[in-house]
Amino acid sequence: MPRIIATTLFLLSFSAQAQQLLITPTQVAANIEAPVAVTHAGDGSDRLFIVQRIGRILVWEDGVVLAEPFLDISERVGCCGERGLLGLAFHPDFADNGLFYVNYTDLNFDTTVSRFRAEAGAPVALPGSEEIVLTVEQPASNHNGGHLAFGPDGYRYLGLGDGGGAGDPGNLAQDRLSLLGKMLRIDVDGGSPYAIPADNPFAFDDFTLDEIWGLGLRNPFRYSFDRITGDLYIADVGQDAFEEVHVHRANTAGGENYGWRLMEGSACFNPATGCNDGSLTLPAFDYAHAGDRCSITGGFVYRGSRIPALTGQYVYGDFCSGEILAAQLTDSGWQQTRLLDSDFEISSFGETESGELLVVDINGSIYQLQAPLVISPGSGSYLQAQTIDLALILRNNAAVSSLTLAIDDIDVTALFEQCAIHADLTGDGQSWRCPGLPLAELEPGNYRLDAEISLIGGELVTATAEWEILGQ
Repeated sequence: MPRIIATTLFLLSFSAQAQQLLITPTQVAANIEAPVAVTHAGDGSDRLFIVQRIGRILVWEDGVVLAEPFLDISERVGCCGERGLLGLAFHPDFADNGLFYVNYTDLNFDTTVSRFRAEAGAPVALPGSEEIVLTVEQPASNHNGGHLAFGPDGYRYLGLGDGGGAGDPGNLAQDRLSLLGKMLRIDVDGGSPYAIPADNPFAFDDFTLDEIWGLGLRNPFRYSFDRITGDLYIADVGQDAFEEVHVHRANTAGGENYGWRLMEGSACFNPATGCNDGSLTLPAFDYAHAGDRCSITGGFVYRGSRIPALTGQYVYGDFCSGEILAAQLTDSGWQQTRLLDSDFEISSFGETESGELLVVDINGSIYQLQAPLVISPGSGSYLQAQTIDLALILRNNAAVSSLTLAIDDIDVTALFEQCAIHADLTGDGQSWRCPGLPLAELEPGNYRLDAEISLIGGELVTATAEWEILGQ
């Protein structure tokens, strides 16, 4: 086998008119009534836990949603609209203590945060183990927040909306003696039902509630921590004009005032001018209500391995437009990119234990984001004595306009076409495979494989793999 085959597919530059597809959603669960969140337990089981707004938590395991719910508290939950069972977070030591936390609106339609327990190894939780941690009266039906998350500091964070009603009529997000419109930080291990972390910014301040970590939020429906840096990304749903994301850097003090209702995004709201005296923390980035955009759904900084092009980017969506977007910090500031147009109503994003991204469509499905094009075998070390099946796997059934392959920037498309076998993957895409290629003629060393496929609609998909060939 000539050395040129042992490297890769050439990544051609593409025209400004073409859209490069970086992700494709693959359905992992369907026919679920009103899913609003998905997460994992961090217990090494690779199970996914799907939160249904009506008050149930389902378990996805080995590709199947189990018939018996992990937890069913539907008789305690006031539903629906922006109400219901809205959030789930597993204790960092869940594998040992079996504790997890839920956020729901109760039968009085007030926010209730409760702790439950599951016996070690049991497939279901104990519904009778509920311990109420916090109850917050809700003056309206919307802006309940709902998310729960444990930070890298081990404390639990809770985002609460401003209590609803257009324009925060009670100015509750700026009221330091109200928990509404705030990000809270509590120690669920240090007291009963919780303790106040000593370094909370307003701890033991007579003029601000101790639990408050940040204020001036309208509806922080979804937020997340970067699993590598520990930075906190808060996606705050806007009013009529802007959606915004705040980034709180790890290991820095809290206490930020994020501006609502004085500001919406980077613009004055109430008052219309002169709203910022310099004490407010502006969003890292925002976007306007253009097209169908109207409500941000916060996601995660991508730290998985299957979509290398997204590594380190914050992935989020818009509930109304169905768009999935990404933002990254550059020398010129935050840049936002549209990754995908979809018909999803995105109620949440989630992570697998390994950091792959999940998308929740409230209409009934869970999807995993994948790279649309894969080179197989992927990046890794291989022996000269091995024989491989070199393949390109395209997770798209669209007609292909052109396919380009290269090895260390040397175009080998013609050589690949001589051996490639094209096959449809039963509705899941298509593949091109060159079976039985020996590596024996390759010199030991490093090789770069790049691939580019142009679809008939003008979209481009690309992939890269790096091989290390080891001698005998």
